[in-house]
Amino acid sequence: MIIRLYFLYPLSHIDLHSFHTLFFFTIDYNFWVVSEQRKMSSPSKRREMDVMKLMMSDYIVDTPNDRLNEFSVEFHGPKESAYEGGVWKVRVELPDAYPYKSPSIGFVNKIFHPNVDELSGSVCLDVINQSWSPMFDLLNIFEVFLPQLLLYPNPSDPLNGDAASLMMKDKKEYEEKVKEYCERYAKNNGKSAVEEEESGEEDISDGNYSSSDDEIPGRAEL
Repeated sequence: MIIRLYFLYPLSHIDLHSFHTLFFFTIDYNFWVVSEQRKMSSPSKRREMDVMKLMMSDYIVDTPNDRLNEFSVEFHGPKESAYEGGVWKVRVELPDAYPYKSPSIGFVNKIFHPNVDELSGSVCLDVINQSWSPMFDLLNIFEVFLPQLLLYPNPSDPLNGDAASLMMKDKKEYEEKVKEYCERYAKNNGKSAVEEEESGEEDISDGNYSSSDDEIPGRAEL
């Protein structure tokens, strides 16, 4: 801990009370700086703290096997936008060097957006891919960065060429397409239509299996 005292006036002009106040203020400030540096220098603690902040902000976080480096977050489309009412599952991967290295994020269920790859769900977002800072956290991503991305797409730097082209050519038709995707892929508790279809097939399969012991027509009884 380093304690520095800077005097703007001769010592004779500083009474004992002022000196006492300045001295302990400096100590408190340096303790705070050291504390913050320790938080930042421990990636595992910072990771735990950021995930906890998400949960405390009423985000639903799914952590398979209680691993905090790979998990998913339930994200709701911003209000007063074509994405309003949609619910997406966003996968998050935190590198070992987080927060000094940016997280990797992507949409699990489909979304129609110029800056989101329709197949992989990868997101083109400068603040994550290029200008990430350790001062940012996961809450910034879900409360600021992603909502801003959906509200203000950038068709000049697309990952989805069809969405970018449609947005520039016909904004109204683009918004209708966005809403269509929301209804189809993001209005079922974050499950995609494919997941629902697979779930339905499993139910049918289970039903066929359970009835396999039923009496087969024409079979002679013993």
